[in-house]
Amino acid sequence: MLPSDELACWLRLAQTTGVGPETARRLLGAFGLPQNIFSAPLPELKKVVSERIAHALAAPPTTEESERILRTVEWSAQPGNRVLTLADADYPPALLDIADPPILLYVKGRFDLLSQPSMAVVGSRNATAQGIANAEKFSEALAHAGLTIISGMALGIDTAAHQGGLAAKRAGGSTIAVIGTGADMVYPARNRALAHRIAEAGCIVSEYPLGMPAIASNFPRRNRIISGLARGVLVIEAALQSGSLITARMAAEQGRDVFAIPGSIHSPLSKGCHQLIKQGAKLVESAQDILEELHYASTPPSHVVTHDNPNASALDAPHEQILQQMGFDPVDADTLAVRCKLDIAAINAHLLSLEMNGRTEMLPGGMHRRIG
Repeated sequence: MLPSDELACWLRLAQTTGVGPETARRLLGAFGLPQNIFSAPLPELKKVVSERIAHALAAPPTTEESERILRTVEWSAQPGNRVLTLADADYPPALLDIADPPILLYVKGRFDLLSQPSMAVVGSRNATAQGIANAEKFSEALAHAGLTIISGMALGIDTAAHQGGLAAKRAGGSTIAVIGTGADMVYPARNRALAHRIAEAGCIVSEYPLGMPAIASNFPRRNRIISGLARGVLVIEAALQSGSLITARMAAEQGRDVFAIPGSIHSPLSKGCHQLIKQGAKLVESAQDILEELHYASTPPSHVVTHDNPNASALDAPHEQILQQMGFDPVDADTLAVRCKLDIAAINAHLLSLEMNGRTEMLPGGMHRRIG
């Protein structure tokens, strides 16, 4: 761990007005460690950055900046908290390979996971029940095989992915949440309990300073860290205008493998995955497909790769008939009534029963879809 004075210099560099990641790396390349930047003569600074930034670096930190630095140094001294710098021996080597590695990483939990083999699992916040089930089962299987699951702690697919990674804890599996707020913040608030579980058994990572609230523009940028840490990215349910596609694009640019689970041609949440497959992403139907593509030796237990509904029980004849006539594409109740030769009241009653038993789900627009 860095001495507090060295860490203070890194923190001061990161929060200097006008100094973004690119400028910071340029300064580090010219002067070495941050201490050298702040002790450099003004004329030397002007050779590397603009006059405005040079004067900001030469000026002493304000009272507000000093207090913020002190709070962060104190936070990093607490058990389980770390601030990793580009010069830190524990900085994840995978991120050093990307075009724009963050100069600082605020870490809460098991920072050792950042250097372990990992797989990113991302997808829609408004996921279907089937998508959530897929995310959890694939993540658990991959975690059982020894891959740490990385996601962004958003609702929907991200949440399910983290839960799947944590479910494999007994097999040594875990999860990393790369967030778009400060590492001391929880967003969304509904994931507070999940965040505590990840901090205890996994790892929460952010490049943003402590106290940073949820700002929309920060989330797409953090996606490069999600893909950069991972050996590959699995996309589960994504619309054509989706942040998951940004992560997939960044993964491809970083030389990572991209995988996608196909779905119904009628589902808007399948279109992003289908587009990725058309562009060269690997179509996968099981976790084993991913492990084989990565040439990963471990094989997940068979009980976590099945797509069957674990809560499914034997159905009576009318319910079985409805599932058979439904197929695996979304369908409305009127169409089902025609296919099954039943009146609409009976169809609606059966659909409600099937949904309560976890065999179907209701989609927007009055559509129904089979699960498993």
